[in-house]
Amino acid sequence: MSQQVTVTEHIILHQNMVPRATGQFTRLFNELVLSAKIISREVNKAGLVDVLGFTGEVNVQGEEVKKLDEYANRILIHRLARSGVLCAMASEENADIIEIPHGLPQGNYICIFDPLDGSSNIDVNVNIGTIFSIYRRNSNPHEPLLSSDVLQPGMEQVAAGYILYGSSTMLVFTTGNGVYGFTLDPGVGEFLLSHPNIRIPEQGKIYSVNEGYSQYWDEGTRAVVEYFKSSQNSHMKPYSARYIGSLVADFHRNLLYGGVFLYPADMRDPKKPTGKLRLLCEANPMAMIVEQAGGMAIDGEKRIMEIEPDHLHQRTPLFIGSRKDVMVVQEIYQKYKGK
Repeated sequence: MSQQVTVTEHIILHQNMVPRATGQFTRLFNELVLSAKIISREVNKAGLVDVLGFTGEVNVQGEEVKKLDEYANRILIHRLARSGVLCAMASEENADIIEIPHGLPQGNYICIFDPLDGSSNIDVNVNIGTIFSIYRRNSNPHEPLLSSDVLQPGMEQVAAGYILYGSSTMLVFTTGNGVYGFTLDPGVGEFLLSHPNIRIPEQGKIYSVNEGYSQYWDEGTRAVVEYFKSSQNSHMKPYSARYIGSLVADFHRNLLYGGVFLYPADMRDPKKPTGKLRLLCEANPMAMIVEQAGGMAIDGEKRIMEIEPDHLHQRTPLFIGSRKDVMVVQEIYQKYKGK
């Protein structure tokens, strides 16, 4: 019989390797795992129960809210607030920082999440996922929380991960000491270690981008995508195009197979000149994971995890994946920046 390691066992075994780690972190992760199981159960019933379609509301991003999106957001806020170790939360679906309700115990961690990434694909049964990022509070815990406690650069993350609801449900995360993947065994109701020490190939053969928006790209972005499509690249043949339209699904495939995911800035919507993806709840956690797996994540010029956020729902271009492929993106943008 193969060795079976649960998420909790893994965290306890590796706790001594995490600086300033305490049992609080394990409690927080237990609530994340429970939330994932509850959301996964509901995702698997989509189509049978009334969770498909829209709620009729529009979120802070200006997007129509899906019923399952709202459900996942509600589960995460309820469960994480009861972990007793958070001092605040932030969600892609909520305009402001979410405070821990009065009367519940609090701690020094902050969790930022996208409750259901790729939710526009829910009704057609495409893979979706929950993305999370965990920080530690820097200010005095006996004084009011500061906005700077939440608006920290990605390199201050103590953990990051995602739960992918696909043909199986997977939890992939890092605490800064490698990347590990756990698959939910529905028979025993536990996430079991299935992908130890994930490493992204140094160079891939896949590029992922929504080329339908190419008319809104600048010259540098067109040159980047043309590089991967042409036979004049380092492989001397075109990369394969693979684009699901769900960040967590596209990222997961490229993490295992190698390649690069691109979501550049474009002029499609003048209100979003810096791209669509959110720095705090999407780009930063994925950047921490890919760097821990040996890859890179940039905004075209600089490292994603070094960007100083100035507001909660800040957006950023994102180029993430195999190290050599992302370096090519950076070199091409530098060349066009000088023109």
